[in-house]
Amino acid sequence: MNQADVPGHQVHVLLVDDDERIRSLLQKFLMRNGYLTTAARDANHARRLLAGLDFDIAILDVMMPGDNGFVLCAEIRETREMPILLLTAKGETSDRITGLEAGADDYLPKPFEPKELLLRLKAILRRAPRGGGAMPKMLHLGPVRYDLERGELWQDGAPVRLTATETLLMRIFAETPHEAVSRSTLVERLGRDDGGTNERAVDVQITRLRRKLESDPKQPRYLQTVRGEGYMLAPD
Repeated sequence: MNQADVPGHQVHVLLVDDDERIRSLLQKFLMRNGYLTTAARDANHARRLLAGLDFDIAILDVMMPGDNGFVLCAEIRETREMPILLLTAKGETSDRITGLEAGADDYLPKPFEPKELLLRLKAILRRAPRGGGAMPKMLHLGPVRYDLERGELWQDGAPVRLTATETLLMRIFAETPHEAVSRSTLVERLGRDDGGTNERAVDVQITRLRRKLESDPKQPRYLQTVRGEGYMLAPD
């Protein structure tokens, strides 16, 4: 069994860190080790993700601009039982106590070895209740549902057929909902198979995908164009 698996589903991690380099490295590392990982750059971004997605565990950086990890931890704990691991550059006992009082399950000071992070995650998940683990993780797009685990699109209980390119686009956008993905990034990721993708081809694929997601593709609500930045998936 993959170390990121629990019976019934792949573990979905919420990773919150304001340092773009660290956030990107950790997200790639966790995904390589089998964890479905969605990243947020700050507490407000995390709140938007939490409003539309289900998570099995949260990894929160403590030292962030705006609301810090302690604040976000306490806020999550008010409504959710999922485990929370805090990351911080501070290792003082007082900070560990503050984190535990806020509802954290564990505390990992920076810098740390990535392998230690994996061991901490496994230990926390072993201790966590597993009720409802077999339930699918869904993105809600009006009457349309996207199953994150199966990569399937459903509307009113019926499957919606996606092409291979549309499936890959949905997977890319679902990694970072409510966050713009640049056209150049889409060109790079879509073009890995045949090397023939360009920005115009991406635009055409977006138009086709919108026909399956939107009630009015000409005025998209869920697959939005973000001027100067790219495209963004905005689930309910």
